[in-house]
Amino acid sequence: MTTPWAQRYALRTHSMSSSAIRELLKLTQQPDIISFAGGLPAPELFPIEEMKTACDVVLSEMGARALQYSTTEGYAPLREMLARHMARYGIKVDVDNIVITSGSQQALDLIGKLLINSGDRILTENPSYLGAIQAFTAYQAQYVTVPIDDDGLQVAQLEAALRTGPKFMYILPNFQNPTGVTLSLTRRYDLIALAEEYGIPIVEDDPYGQLRFEGEHLKPLVTLDAEYEGCEGNGSYTGNVIYTSTFSKTLAPGLRLGWIVAPKDVVSKLVQMKQGTDLHTSSFDQMVAYEVARGGFLDKHVRDIREVYRRRRDLMLQTMEETFPAEVRWTRPQGGLFLWVTTPESINTTELLKEAIQQKVAFVPGHSFHPTGGGHNTLRLNFSNASEDMIVDGIRRMSVALKQQLAPQSLVFPVH
Repeated sequence: MTTPWAQRYALRTHSMSSSAIRELLKLTQQPDIISFAGGLPAPELFPIEEMKTACDVVLSEMGARALQYSTTEGYAPLREMLARHMARYGIKVDVDNIVITSGSQQALDLIGKLLINSGDRILTENPSYLGAIQAFTAYQAQYVTVPIDDDGLQVAQLEAALRTGPKFMYILPNFQNPTGVTLSLTRRYDLIALAEEYGIPIVEDDPYGQLRFEGEHLKPLVTLDAEYEGCEGNGSYTGNVIYTSTFSKTLAPGLRLGWIVAPKDVVSKLVQMKQGTDLHTSSFDQMVAYEVARGGFLDKHVRDIREVYRRRRDLMLQTMEETFPAEVRWTRPQGGLFLWVTTPESINTTELLKEAIQQKVAFVPGHSFHPTGGGHNTLRLNFSNASEDMIVDGIRRMSVALKQQLAPQSLVFPVH
């Protein structure tokens, strides 16, 4: 139904649309459907008791301040803690390089608002994070993409894309959403060198970096860039990377707390953008997160999360090996929340989802993660949110749906 409001919307809204699978995914809220669709942490791991204690401390000792307006940059003790914590991963910055955001999704929106003019090209991995595509498309971005494989972005194919003059590269180097793959160290060095050669900045999105189950930690792109630029000392980062992360995967997504690390002049501009958006992220939430995370609790809590998610990943992979058709392929992530499935070209996973819902199981079709189209035969599975029994049952149900979709291809009709 057309209303007068349709003629009043800003031009940038013309490129925004709802997903074609939105209505189907609404069905996943039914209690009898096992859903691997959301990027949801395990709710039973939320530190509820610690949150209760922290809320009491904040309200009892700092209540007036917690409920008052505050600075746009964020709660200083929280930013100082983040600076100390990130230094252990090689990101050596001070509080003036950090701005707290209302989740990493706001970080992506602010970066888009800061950097994207209508028609600018953004270089992404293919596939890439749907939330970033939505955020950047709102500012009328165009996309140039580079494929990924089991070692992440195929840097050997990057130069041709860089010659098109993208405004920046958007990269998820660790346990990428949606595929779960990790950018190898060799490719990270090559990526930083090419970014410098072509003068193209990088937005490094790292929500899952702490959730490594196996293998060695790899230096973040922002760290490699600081080393390359010779600005790796505390408080002197002036490099080519804007880094984002979040507490959503390590504490709780309901807090809506993320952060951006960037050169100080970039942070100043982001602060101006944020002032016009929400003035500041919730003071109360920031102070509660700080009280919960400090004193070593966050490190222990993340270790517990890793162990639970590792078991769930292993069980999902094992059950897929046992039940999925031989024609289907999938990634084997070393951490994070997701893995990626590729079916034969003859299968459209949006149609497969309809069949899967009949089997009472759900996933996200892969098409939406491809900024320039394609991916009709791919899908994303989340292993962090479902219990072990649900993983086994849900993957078996998915195997039934897959086999039913593949069955017509194998029918042999008798010759008369």
